[in-house]
Amino acid sequence: MSTPAEPPIGAPRGTLYLLPVALGETTPWPRFLPTQVQAIASSLQHFVVETARAARAHLKQLDYPHPLRETDIRELPADAARADGPALDALLAPALAGKDVGLMSDAGCPAVADPGAQLVARAHVLGIRVVPLVGPSSILLGLMGSGLNGQSFAFHGYLPVGETERDTTLRALEDESRKLGRTQIFIETPYRNERMFEALLKLLKPDTRLCVACELNTTNEMLLTRSVRDWRKVDRPALSKRPALFLLLA
Repeated sequence: MSTPAEPPIGAPRGTLYLLPVALGETTPWPRFLPTQVQAIASSLQHFVVETARAARAHLKQLDYPHPLRETDIRELPADAARADGPALDALLAPALAGKDVGLMSDAGCPAVADPGAQLVARAHVLGIRVVPLVGPSSILLGLMGSGLNGQSFAFHGYLPVGETERDTTLRALEDESRKLGRTQIFIETPYRNERMFEALLKLLKPDTRLCVACELNTTNEMLLTRSVRDWRKVDRPALSKRPALFLLLA
């Protein structure tokens, strides 16, 4: 993909809007997005997205008024974190030409535990205005509902897959949480959720508080915080193949 021609110095740039979308199956847009977000999304005709199919589904959910077959929808590279300048510039070509662009991930907020950060960084370098819009983030929703420390927290993404490395990481996260009073937040591939949950109950200290936040902002939402001691006394929640977030505070 060739690098777009640079517009003349002083030429107006468009704006890169960071558009949140639903975290899963949910009711129509007023339940999870402000009216302003829907209005801005409806005004755009250029999008950079994680996957085009998911983006079209989200735009339909937002009552997008333009024909999707005539809408410019460009996908981020498969390895977006390693995309180079020319590839990112090509995606931002409409903004360089003065047109507004929307960035969307497949779920939640773009560039937060989802692809898009490199594109946002490139927009800053190119002098393109970046505007993040309000919408659902599983990380913040889980933290808000957990009752754990919201003043000091860290999101770690996916932990190591190998059992030995995973267990070492979990012990280190608990130790750091106890030392710093920090809430530790991480996710797992949905089909490994139940193995992760069993590891947490096995490895963590009884007094450590553990929150499991599952399918947030949907009709199947579950959000529970208990001590590890109490989790061990109750039936295990059904977590297999469900998007989930784990939070702990020692």
